[in-house]
Amino acid sequence: MATQQLLLHLPDDLVRRLKRAVAPRQRSKFIQDLLEKALPPDGVAETDPLYLAALEVEQDEALGAEMAQWEPATLGDGVAAPGPNEPKE
Repeated sequence: MATQQLLLHLPDDLVRRLKRAVAPRQRSKFIQDLLEKALPPDGVAETDPLYLAALEVEQDEALGAEMAQWEPATLGDGVAAPGPNEPKE
């Protein structure tokens, strides 16, 4: 498999965490694995009905404005996560 070198700009604290957690000769593989898990395979996004619907929603200005009005109501659902000493239901 052919490879390419890529220059990335990352926040200093994130780079420190990466360097502490991943050995120097394993970093490219680590980032490759993350990207393979996070990104859809070639051609999938363009045919995924949910992805296509999301694109249409993003392009609909009226729907975007309506969704913005709903955002404050959906940020908190009123259900608090159990504390460390509370049983989970």
